[in-house]
Amino acid sequence: MTRILANDGITVGCKEALENAGFEVSLDNVPQKKLNEELKNFDVLLVRSATKVRKETIDACPNLKMIGRGGVGMDNIDVEYAQEKGIEVINTPAASSASVGELVFAHLFGMARFLPDSNRNMPLEGDTQFKELKKKFAKGVELRGKTLGIIGIGRIGQATANIALGVGMKVIATDPYIDDVTIDVDINGQNIPVDIKTIKFNKLLKQSDYITIHVPGGDKPVIGKKQFDMMKDGVGVVNCARGGVINEVDLVKAIEAGKVAYAGLDVFENEPKPAMQILMNDKISLTPHIGAATLEAQDRIGMELADKIIAFFGN
Repeated sequence: MTRILANDGITVGCKEALENAGFEVSLDNVPQKKLNEELKNFDVLLVRSATKVRKETIDACPNLKMIGRGGVGMDNIDVEYAQEKGIEVINTPAASSASVGELVFAHLFGMARFLPDSNRNMPLEGDTQFKELKKKFAKGVELRGKTLGIIGIGRIGQATANIALGVGMKVIATDPYIDDVTIDVDINGQNIPVDIKTIKFNKLLKQSDYITIHVPGGDKPVIGKKQFDMMKDGVGVVNCARGGVINEVDLVKAIEAGKVAYAGLDVFENEPKPAMQILMNDKISLTPHIGAATLEAQDRIGMELADKIIAFFGN
């Protein structure tokens, strides 16, 4: 019997689907330092972002036939090395796109109306400083009519563009691998196709009122001082992609200088211990890496994993 270790957990539906197809599924959470030994007894390892699957783990587990990542990014897995060893590596790129796109807009709407700072202040001073707070937070702006620049127009970028177009924003995008995309905007059950041609990175930086980043992590930040200097004064920036794609020190300096009016961060350079200057900045909207963490997305991720595993093993 094929044995599966879902080390970071899976949904009930995914577990039931796999067991009904004849797999043995364990939901035990094995600590990283014990993973190499315990994994010798399993054929499949399923992870989210917590468990790391590096070369030493792959070498220590000759029975391993598949590694599955519940989510999009696979920077916690040595993918190429696993594939060289004949191990199938899968992820769920489509399942969480809509959830991440909605979180981007949660940050955008919150920033545009000063909700993070207002939510901090109202419980403390709402009963004694109501008029002063009303004046302080009364200079919000509408997103409608503004330009959203999307860096990376893959699945998540397209899901974000779909929402932006529905809100009434102008959408521009840059992507080194994609020349153009068609976004099918759902309006009351009717699909309205909107074509978007990608533009150069620097041009997007100069034209955008808001910028959202949807690229995998790399060796260096995508956005730093040089890029901030190119942006409009008062720009809003959102990162729901990977910690490190924005230089956080440069971000704080850009906020202090008035170049960036506000930012929204779901991911951080130093997870799980974000820098205090980020956490305490009242112009940064903060969430703890929950972009894909909706009930609907988790169900879709689970079923996509189950379908791919069942298809691979031919059950």
